[in-house]
Amino acid sequence: MTATPPGSILAGLIGSGIQLSRTPAMHEQEGKAQGLGYVYRLIDLDTLKLDNTALEALLTSAQRMGFTGLNVTFPSKQAIIPHLDALSPEAKGIGAVNTVVLKDGQRVGHNTDCLGFAEGFRRGLSQAAREHVIQMGAGGAGSAVAHALLMEGVKQLTVFDVNPKSAHTLVDNLNANFPGERAKVGADLTVDMATADGLVNTTPMGMAKLPGTPVPRGLLRADLWVAEIVYFPLETELLRDARALGCRTLDGSTMAVFQAVKAFELFTGLQADAERMSAHFHSMNG
Repeated sequence: MTATPPGSILAGLIGSGIQLSRTPAMHEQEGKAQGLGYVYRLIDLDTLKLDNTALEALLTSAQRMGFTGLNVTFPSKQAIIPHLDALSPEAKGIGAVNTVVLKDGQRVGHNTDCLGFAEGFRRGLSQAAREHVIQMGAGGAGSAVAHALLMEGVKQLTVFDVNPKSAHTLVDNLNANFPGERAKVGADLTVDMATADGLVNTTPMGMAKLPGTPVPRGLLRADLWVAEIVYFPLETELLRDARALGCRTLDGSTMAVFQAVKAFELFTGLQADAERMSAHFHSMNG
């Protein structure tokens, strides 16, 4: 097995359609600022014409080539779990992995999405009403965000997903980890939106490659707060609709930055400068 030289980091991102990801530049710039030789590569399943069946082979190859770790994004955050040797308590509870540390022949899965969203929520939507929140999406990112929302004091979380089974699985997981049956599967978006304090989109809808909005503009209202995890573009159609009505909003930049901050620390063992990484992220987005 090839060893990575001391003071150098070789990392990568596995996912589909990730050519516009800001993660490599954030990691490499922070590594440079800290005097590290830091190389971060994209492993784009679409470009390579691969799918989740290739995850085992990709992990084996990464270990053989001396990778320090890998980030994982859509559609592999849950599919990668059977190929790992261990999970952090957060990743195990959430049921999704976005960071894999490769060390001493072991593949250890972590989840920094949850901490990333929670940090952004505290910074951008402090004092936001939390009685009833609607979440669109129940995938890997959705699972992390849902955990973060309940950790941040949301009393009732209603989850919608195009795949009802995914929504039920997530809700069962949440109610097993948080007392009080605070999560439920949504049945009627129009009815639930009428009583909601906030709305969070954790689906890919709104990305440059998947334009549109998960919630019709007619269901939004001025006293609603709206949060996104999509960050390319920073202003999705959902956020544009919400801002036009005067809603408080949170874009996807803070989750993108703070999940990267925690992943950098896992890969390097060094503390990242969150403000510096944030400034670099925003410099890339004009």
